[in-house]
Amino acid sequence: MKQGLPEIRNPNIDIKSVENFSADFLNGVKLRYNGAMKILVIGSGGREHALAKKFAESPEVEKVFVAPGNPGMTLSKIESVGISELDNAGLVDFAGSQAIDFAFVGPETALANGVVDAFQAAGLKIFGPTQAAAQIEASKDFAKGIMAKYGVPTAAYATFTELAPALSYVGKKGAPIVVKADGLAAGKGVTVAFELADAKKALEDIFSLPDGKVVIEEYLDGEEFSLFSFVHEGRIYPMPIAQDHKRAYDGDKGPNTGGMGAYSPVSHIPDWAVREGLDKIVKPTVAGMIAEGKSFTGVLYAGLILTTSGIVKTIEFNARFGDPETQVVLPRLTSDLALAIDAILDGREPELTWLDEGSVTLGVVVASEGYPASSTNGLILPEMTNLDVAYAGVAEKDGKLISNGGRVFLISETGNTVAQAQKSVYAKLEKLDLNGFFYRHDIGSRGVES
Repeated sequence: MKQGLPEIRNPNIDIKSVENFSADFLNGVKLRYNGAMKILVIGSGGREHALAKKFAESPEVEKVFVAPGNPGMTLSKIESVGISELDNAGLVDFAGSQAIDFAFVGPETALANGVVDAFQAAGLKIFGPTQAAAQIEASKDFAKGIMAKYGVPTAAYATFTELAPALSYVGKKGAPIVVKADGLAAGKGVTVAFELADAKKALEDIFSLPDGKVVIEEYLDGEEFSLFSFVHEGRIYPMPIAQDHKRAYDGDKGPNTGGMGAYSPVSHIPDWAVREGLDKIVKPTVAGMIAEGKSFTGVLYAGLILTTSGIVKTIEFNARFGDPETQVVLPRLTSDLALAIDAILDGREPELTWLDEGSVTLGVVVASEGYPASSTNGLILPEMTNLDVAYAGVAEKDGKLISNGGRVFLISETGNTVAQAQKSVYAKLEKLDLNGFFYRHDIGSRGVES
């Protein structure tokens, strides 16, 4: 590493040429596991289903346990375990009793609850940030403080713990303006207010809750993209970028959701912008976390925007894979995810290879009517054979899958272009009986139009 900063590893390089890489290390790992690796994925949604499927592809993996999982996770190697993602003691006991080789944390709630700390205290391997490091997502004020201290470009902001000064600040700044609840909000705690009345309503809602705290930011105009990196002990392994669609309805209308669809890669975001995001945002943030005594291990999500002024800035950080971006990024991985995570945790160089940019993976979320304000549970899901599905908010009744949450499932396809992948996904969705469900009809359209 140079100048005391983290090292960025290019995911598309020939791994055999990397310094300190042993050409036969994979053989050594295979001899060690001999197809008997056991992995625990913590979580229950579409992101965790995509992770479990990718881990299960490895010939070195015998079993992927998902806690708590969901009834849609039915591959032969995958087994759901009825342990809450917030039951640290139960998860640790299970991992120890099953001789789990490593655990992988999906949701932010488990990270904020200290599951990584609990595993580490028990001497068990786990991929994810500690509770202290997970503050990069769990507290927007903490994240802004890190960015300000270490020179990471982001929107100008102010933090408030009382309603009156927050309202006064918004009144002085005017609209458009962005209001963010400080803590975890499942991707729905952000209001992009184009009218002052909307900003004031968002503030009133936040401060109606105990311990209300808010970050108010300037509005940034431009093209957003998601940059994920595997991170451990200052080493950074970036993945292909994706673009999420947060608004509930076509044309980016309606309230923010956890995400209604995504695609990867994003060809209209230039390479220089991605490199700038790595060099000026991801790299100094990882270095800053180390300097603060909160070294980050896990998946660092950088939500970035290429502003209309030509500067890449940070919208937010997450301390884990995003949903639904995971479901379109992981299918592009052509190497063994299980062996890669094992290598990263052991301080060895992972093999990470990806599909080239001559293809695009696109996924569309199907949600129950009323989402995100509410959800319609108990709807029977249609039969979906020969489809690439990641199940999220589902339960089982009388042998059938039923809706049990807002975002119910995602269907994805890979095509030569965004338009081709888009056409293929929507053709399959149109053949399904989705009475009581809804989905956006324009996922990927920004990629088609560019």
